[in-house]
Amino acid sequence: MSEIPAGVVRPALAGLIPYEPGKPVEEVQRELGLQRVIKLASNEGPLGPFPQALEAMERAAAELNRYPDGGAYRLRAALAERHGVRFEEVAVGSGADGLIDGISQALIDPGDEIVCGWPSFPSYVIYGLKLGAEPVRVPLRDHRYDLEALLAAVTPQTKVVYICHPNNPTGTINTRAELDAYFERVPDHVLTVLDQAYFEYIEDAEYPDGIDEYFKSGRKVIVLRTFSKIYGLAGVRVGYGIASAELVTAMSKTRRAFDLTTPAQEAALASVDDPDEVARRRQANLRGRGELERLLRDAGYDVAGPALGNFLYAEVGEDAQAVFEALLREGVIVRPLAGFGAPQALRITVGTSEEHAFLGEALQRLGTGAAAS
Repeated sequence: MSEIPAGVVRPALAGLIPYEPGKPVEEVQRELGLQRVIKLASNEGPLGPFPQALEAMERAAAELNRYPDGGAYRLRAALAERHGVRFEEVAVGSGADGLIDGISQALIDPGDEIVCGWPSFPSYVIYGLKLGAEPVRVPLRDHRYDLEALLAAVTPQTKVVYICHPNNPTGTINTRAELDAYFERVPDHVLTVLDQAYFEYIEDAEYPDGIDEYFKSGRKVIVLRTFSKIYGLAGVRVGYGIASAELVTAMSKTRRAFDLTTPAQEAALASVDDPDEVARRRQANLRGRGELERLLRDAGYDVAGPALGNFLYAEVGEDAQAVFEALLREGVIVRPLAGFGAPQALRITVGTSEEHAFLGEALQRLGTGAAAS
């Protein structure tokens, strides 16, 4: 087969490093010949879908010969009612990541700039680069987004500013006062993407609801949420954003047709109104996060905080890849963070107590501060 001629592939892709997902359990078992492998790498909820979501997907299976509702009408209507916004102000996509892609395609031209903290979620940078944008990465301050520096990085060429809240991978937040001050000062030509993928895990007086406090007050913002985390639906990919009807319409023009499958829509719809189960999982995550933090500190690692998501960021030394590989050989998959801008750190997802015990035993076998130097 002949090679693609020079100049056919877009130049913007030449130096692009694609997003690298966490290793699947089966792949690690196969490669290393291990019977038991646990995955604490991808910030998935450890409890699976809600029971009613499983039932909804089972019912939907009988109609899989039909295309899904391309407009996700029932799901968008339910989300609009839940958040007290108009139907036209609800965008949906294949996870929050799909919405970041849609925002980028709707707004960014070659030569535009996007601004984000760093280390942070790589998709902000990757989707901008795909379209020929110039990403401006603003270093974190004390593992938190530095909103003053973020504002200072904005230029007339800036189209989008991303605020990851809590930040992935550090798990930290900015206070309400800091965000209020940011929104008072951000220029009118900039769209702010407030990424609240881990919103449901957080009970903190300083953590604002971006929809109620910024979108509804008229700020130029899209607030992102997802069903991938506390709702246990990472495998079916459902995210949504609340934004102006104008932006939602523009994003709808960039979406692939039928990108939300029928089982995905039905599972999300069945999960929307169960505050008791959300609260139960939030408390379980709180206990698990404390358990995981003690375990990592006992192993000699520096853990960023206070962390409020379902994961922890651990500084492990100059070469986190070596620690990652050592844990992999012990049957524990965690997340190395070179692709997030933090080659000296690992991200570890909150799991079950039994999974934490397995991780603890692996760390003991590796020795305190497992290969941190």
